Parts: sequence; C-alpha cells; structure tokens
Amino acid sequence: MPALHDATTEQIGALAAVTEMLVEVERTLGSVQAARDGLLALGARIAVDIARAADDRDGGDMATRAVAAEFGAALRASDRTMQRRMADADLLVTLFPRIWQAQGAGILSAAHARAIVDAGLHIRDDADRDAYAGEMIDASRVESPNRVARLARRTAERFQRRTIDERHREAGQERAIWVKDRADGMSELGLLGPSVLVHGAFQRITAMAKTVLTETATAGDVSGDDSASPDEHRSPALHNTAPDDERTLAQVRCDVMLDLMLSGAPLGHDSPDGMLARIGGSVSVTVPALTLMGASTVPAEIDGHTPIDTATAKRLAGAASGWDRVLTHPVTGALLAVDRYRPSAEMRRHLLARDQRCRFPTCGQRARDNDLDHSHDHALGGATSVDNLAVLCRRHHSLKHHTPWHVRHRGGGVLAWTSPAGHTYIDAPPPPNTVTTRDPVPPPF
Repeated sequence: MPALHDATTEQIGALAAVTEMLVEVERTLGSVQAARDGLLALGARIAVDIARAADDRDGGDMATRAVAAEFGAALRASDRTMQRRMADADLLVTLFPRIWQAQGAGILSAAHARAIVDAGLHIRDDADRDAYAGEMIDASRVESPNRVARLARRTAERFQRRTIDERHREAGQERAIWVKDRADGMSELGLLGPSVLVHGAFQRITAMAKTVLTETATAGDVSGDDSASPDEHRSPALHNTAPDDERTLAQVRCDVMLDLMLSGAPLGHDSPDGMLARIGGSVSVTVPALTLMGASTVPAEIDGHTPIDTATAKRLAGAASGWDRVLTHPVTGALLAVDRYRPSAEMRRHLLARDQRCRFPTCGQRARDNDLDHSHDHALGGATSVDNLAVLCRRHHSLKHHTPWHVRHRGGGVLAWTSPAGHTYIDAPPPPNTVTTRDPVPPPF
C-alpha cells in the first residue's frame, strides 16, 4: 500500500500548508485556554476578596462555591467542576506566572503547561519556581509534553529543598486504590503506590501477557498440522486459552491482572506446572554512584524518568545480581560509555543508556520496550555501530521504513528527521541521570 511515496508535488505542498495552519491554530488555542485560566483565577480571587470583606470563618469556601455556581450555571457545567478548574487555574497563575504567560504567548500548549506545573508543585521557594519555569519553557520549545513531563520531574528535583526521601515518606500516606465506573458495563481500577512496586507489578503482568500471546501463537501455528491433534502440540501454558486467541497485549494484561487479584495466581492462564506464576517483576533503575555513597542527593530513577527514594534504591542495589556501569563526562554529564563486568550485549546497553526512549521526535516510549534500528539500512551497506543505530518503537520503526520520513545521524547521538513535506526536526538524546561536578582547575588531558 502506498504511504506518501506516490504523492504528487501538489499534495505534498498541501500537506505542508495544512501543517503550518495547524501549528498556528494550536498556538491560538493555547492562548485562548490561558485567557480562560486567567478569568477562572480572577473568579477565585474575587471569592477570596468577598470572604475577607465578610470576615468568613470557613476560609472562603462558601464564597468560592457561590462563584463556581455562577460560572457553572452560565456555562452549563457542574459547579464542582468549575470549582476544581478555578483552583487549578489559580495555582497556575499564582505559582507559575511565567508558564501561564508563555502559554498565553503561544509558546506552550496547555498539555506542556500541565506537565510542568504537575512536576514542580512541591517547589516551595518563589525564586526556585521561577528558575525552574524558565528552564522548562526552553525545553518545551523543542519537545513534546510527554518528554517534557519526564524532564520536568528530573529538573524539579534540582530545585527541591526537601530530599526525595522526605517527600516519599510523606507521599506514601496517600497510597490508595479506587474504582471509577464507565459506560457499557465497564469500570476503571486505579492505584497509587510506591513507584518501584507499581512498575515492578506492571512489568510482571506485561511479561505474563507476552508469554501468553507468544505461546498462543505457537500453539495456533503447530496445531494446524492435520497429522496430530491440537492437544498433542499445544503449549502447556495454554491449557486454559484458545489457540486462536486474538486478544491484544493490553487486553491480556487486563485479564491476567484480574486473574491475579481475584485468585492470587494466574489460574485462568497458567500451565499445570505454574510457568506464569514463576515470572517475577523487574524494574530498570539508574542510581548515581555518589548517591549510593551518600555524597549526593540526586535521586535514582526508574527507566530514566521516575525518581525514587534513596533507601529503596540502596535496597535494590544491594539485592541486584549485576549492574550496568554508565560512564559520563564529569562536567557535561554526556554519556561516554557503558560497560559491565559480566559479558553481554555491550552495544545494546550503550544505546539503551544513551537513547532512554524512542528517538522519533515527540515519542516517549521507553527504550527497553523498543527496537534497535539501523538508520542507514544494513541491507544497503549501513554499519552496525552506535553512529548508525537508534532506539525506535515499533510504530516509528515502521514509519521510517514504509513512508518518506527519513533520518540521519549528526554525531553525538543527535538525529535529524526529515518529513514528507520537507521539514527537518532535530532529536537529541536526553541527558543521563548523573551527578556532574565543576572543579576550580580542570584536570589535564
């Protein structure tokens, strides 16, 4: 099937024009949303002023409810919804005025602003928040909201006066699960808990689901042999599943998780010898060596984007059977090399540490779940080297090979992507989670 390869010059020109118009419309929408937030924040302040004038003893709650009801009735919206929006808008305008102004100027989208504010909510000092906002505005000029969210969490840690350990102990009091009913007889189950445990549980469920799908596919292929019955060839992992299982990975994840929660084991999917039950959870953790030594407060991270407390990181470090050592420049923090004492796929470890996520612009899929792709096809003479390899998720791997999108390396892990309309987008690898130092006198080289 053609995928823009056979497009005419006029069609490509139309695509470029529509893209430019879409960018302008998105900027306008961001500005309008910022204006709306300004009005909602103004309503919240009016409620506070009314409460102060009346010397209310409820902290202005009834006055805020009254203003929210006024807005809700006029907009045909729930007053509870309007009160929540007023609170969010007042927080943005009051605590992060630079972010609000940048959104109003069309520099940030509402999604960018939300990601930045969510990550920086616990920065208490006004000057620190302002400096943090300035850094994130610069990052948002070239990155998507999902990538900005990851960078914002890491950046916010540098401006925190309280350590991750202190905040983790406090946040742990908020752990909970909840149910939200949806349409058509469906409901959501949400969970808030320690990152290491939640990520580990998700990885375990994912590994189980992938095993079920792999074994199902194998059973389906082999059972097509008319010389033997399906039961003779079928994998023992599938005694409770059909060989023509057409469920997606997401669907199998859900089924396995409910199986585990309701029975304590994956009884509806497992083999008689408990093959799935033997699968354990796993997480990929990056810990600065100085943090393990107690000489730094830079937090460890899960999969390069979720900070975790030092105590948990040390427990994981002590129990791990092996670690990858990531070598970085002592001043710039740039990745230099990756090694390990045990023999393994060194180049793959290097690329996973360098790229951390899919290298297509705006994509945030984690590196460990993606492919290593030759930017210049190996079949056409492309070298198998770090200067010709990059991590791509399956979606963007296919996009590169089957559409006019193409990519080239600019050195240092920087990629230049060119779109069918002729636009070039630069994607640089994210900075590693490391500690950098600045000596008064640089060491000789």
